[in-house]
Amino acid sequence: MINRNWLHYVPRIVYLTCAMMFCFAAGVFGSGLVNVSALVPAAEGAGISPWSAFLPVLIFSFAIALLFAYIIIRSRWFGLKLALAIFVAFYGLMTVVMQMESLLFLRNQMVGGILTRIFLSGLIMAGLFAPMAVIILGKVKQRELAFMFNVHLEMSLPEWLWKIVFIGCCYVVLYTVFGYFIAWKNVAVQTYYGGQDPGSFFVHIANQWARGPGFFLFQFGRGLLWMLFVLPIIRMHKGGKWEVGLTVALLFAVWSVQLLIPNPLMPPDVARVHLIETVSSNFIFGWIVGLLLA
Repeated sequence: MINRNWLHYVPRIVYLTCAMMFCFAAGVFGSGLVNVSALVPAAEGAGISPWSAFLPVLIFSFAIALLFAYIIIRSRWFGLKLALAIFVAFYGLMTVVMQMESLLFLRNQMVGGILTRIFLSGLIMAGLFAPMAVIILGKVKQRELAFMFNVHLEMSLPEWLWKIVFIGCCYVVLYTVFGYFIAWKNVAVQTYYGGQDPGSFFVHIANQWARGPGFFLFQFGRGLLWMLFVLPIIRMHKGGKWEVGLTVALLFAVWSVQLLIPNPLMPPDVARVHLIETVSSNFIFGWIVGLLLA
């Protein structure tokens, strides 16, 4: 599948991990997000020691570095075009899609402009990481003959339409099923969000529908945003359908690893439950998206 010797890239992945940690620190400090504990003094995570976050940040940075190193190596693109694709996927998936739920569920916790700082932090991280990754992986200039024939995303309009609808519906189904049976069954999660388990998945869905059908439309739109931000990655990928499917699955799932990092907005036990929920559901959803669009 890959003709290059991966041992050649081991030092570069180490450098990219260090670069990601630098980008993370630059984003947190540059956006003022480092001072978020002062804005939520009553939160369980307030007063977190920076040293307690070192290992989780290292794990998260390594996961991001390893995955994007693979994506860049397997890319048909190079230079600025490749950096822009990495930026779109990084910022869109890590910040825009992930934080949309904060607007829905954590509005009371997002005081003092915290959400604005989160978006700015993600922008700084993505803006620094994308060009650094391309440079570190040696893809600034084209050094090999490009095989231009590429069928990824080559579909008729009717095919695009039914796949878009199907992808949006798939996300709603996966979100509700995994959200209920993994997250909402946990007492800590119920307490954190101020709710309770009605004892039946269908009653839970009916109650949600009664509170507002717009919730399902909102999640349908989030599903389409997941797809939208990964389109450049699919288009530039050298691999076949199954390789692209696995790539997108990992790309959707990897951002949940940041839930290992302590934060003053979410208790650790709630974050761990959401980690299991989102890694599993996003991985399946990403595989579906990759297989459908490659």
